[in-house]
This record gives sequence, C-alpha cells and structure tokens, in this order.
Amino acid sequence: MTSTVVVGGFFGDEGKGKIISYLAIKDNPKIIVRGGAGPNAGHTIHDGDKVYKVRMLPSGFLNKNAKVMIGPGVVVNPDVLLKEIQDFDASGRSFVDKYCGIIEEKHLISDSKGELKEKIGSTGSGTGPANADRAMRVLKMAKDVDSLSSLIVDVPLEVNSAIASNENVLVEGTQGTFLSLWHGTYPFVTSKDVTASGICADIGLGPKNVDEVIVVFKSYVTRVGTGPLANELSLEDAKRKGWSEFGTVTGRQRRAADFDFDLARRAIMLNSATQISITKLDVIFPDCAGKTSFEEISDEAKSFIKNIEDELNTPVTIIGTGPAINDVIDRRS
Repeated sequence: MTSTVVVGGFFGDEGKGKIISYLAIKDNPKIIVRGGAGPNAGHTIHDGDKVYKVRMLPSGFLNKNAKVMIGPGVVVNPDVLLKEIQDFDASGRSFVDKYCGIIEEKHLISDSKGELKEKIGSTGSGTGPANADRAMRVLKMAKDVDSLSSLIVDVPLEVNSAIASNENVLVEGTQGTFLSLWHGTYPFVTSKDVTASGICADIGLGPKNVDEVIVVFKSYVTRVGTGPLANELSLEDAKRKGWSEFGTVTGRQRRAADFDFDLARRAIMLNSATQISITKLDVIFPDCAGKTSFEEISDEAKSFIKNIEDELNTPVTIIGTGPAINDVIDRRS
C-alpha cells in the first residue's frame, strides 16, 4: 500500500485530471485528497461519452468506493463545491477540512478587476484574494459555514490514519510546478506553492509518509494567460500541429511550445519525482491513439519516451494515449 502524490510539471494543463482519474480507479485508493490553491484550477475528465469539468472536487471522484477530500490548505467556494458534489454524484463521500478557507463574493469581485486581472490574467475565481486574506489572518474558515457542516472532517488525521492502516492514498496536485508562488515564473504565478512539498503541506502529509511522486508532463508545453514561455509557437503553428487548446476554467486559448527539457529537469528536481507521466502522446504521434501497450506504439513514439527517460533520468511509467480515462499505457511493475 502506498501514498502517491501527483503534480503538474509545467504550467498546468498537463492532463493531471485524466491521470488521477485513471489511478483512482486502477489503484483503488481509500482516500483521494486534493491540495493546491483553489477553484482557479480546472481538470477535465472524459468517461465514456461524459465529459466532466471539475474545479473543486478531487478528480478521482469517479471511484465511488473512495472518499474524496479537500485539505486545509485549499480555499473553497462553497457554491462551486456543493454543485459539483450534486452534479457528479459524490454525496456522502466528499469532505473538507474545517480549516479550508472560504471564498466570498468580495473575493470574486476583487479578482475580476484590477492589477491581478490585467497584469497576470487571473482566472477571476477569487482564489488569489482569498489566499491573501488568509495570509492576513482574516479569512473565514469552512467550520464557520453552515452549508459545509456535514462535510467537515479532520483531513490530515484521516489521511495519516489511512496510511498507518496500510491503505492506498492518492494525493492530487493542481496547476503546475512553474505556476508555484515560490518556484514559478513570478509574478505570473498562482497564489500558493503547488510543488509536491506544497501540496503535501496543504493536506497535512509529512515527507516521510510519501512513497511515490508522479510528475505529469504533456508531450508539449502549454500555458494559459500571460508570462514567459520559451520557444513559443505562433497560434497558427500551434493550430497546424493540433496543439490548439483552451483552458478548463477560463476558456482562454492556451499558448504552446515544444517539450522543454530544461523545465522538465527542474520540475523533477523540485518535486523529487520518482516517476513521470507523459500525456497526449497521441497528439504528437496519432498512430498511438487509444493504445494500452508500449509494444503497440510506433518506434518514433518509443524513441520519444526513451529520450525523455534518458534526459531526465526518471522512468516514464504512465502514458496517456487519448482523452478517455483508460487510454493509458501503464508501465508500472
């Protein structure tokens, strides 16, 4: 039994939601727990003919046997959370910590105008202003909100008790390494540290209780909003390559570039990654679409993966070959 932390290696949008959903079903963890900044992070999940766009619930909610939790380091919009619990049939197994901060209307208003919106392209979700209020010790807590009272549990205790009982725990990160407030391309970053260390702190998981850290990279790099992006392609070139994408939360077009080994090396270092997941291999190599065995993919695709392993000195264990949850090559032993 293990605790596994999954984080993004670039600027978010790496496909973490799909990978976490796959692991949630494949590994059947007892608890799937989310850290991160707040509802400014969106995960898209394809399950058969259904598409889920999730902002607050952990992406592993499709495993109906697992408890899904939000750690105390995350700020919560109760309206968004309660709607997702209802819409995604997650009642009775969704929980928040009493110390989750609460996004209020004033935070939404503050986030929809002013310097943050204009300078760094904030999502308008209220996450940044709420985290600022938390730093000032004036933010309302989940324990003070009646509509959340039935969802309150001690998340750090639940997580650590499960690990002590030899149960699987899946820890879900949000955004990506280079959107970290500490390690990202400041000031074009989110309002929290979202590396593995930060995500673990958000849920109360100490470093000795982490078994695996999976860093998710897309087969190319995308970024929503402003901020540096090395070797950025024109929108026309991105469209020609089939890399035209749009953000889950904002709907804004993502900027694109080729896979960046310098960023990837630093992400491996910052997150102490033990494994790599590569997503959207099928976008680079269309003949890989839907494949579930490494032997089935083309020699070019195998070379692409092997080069990543050689350059980053870390095994690529989980490969996404399409949008569906089970479009995955799982190379874990």
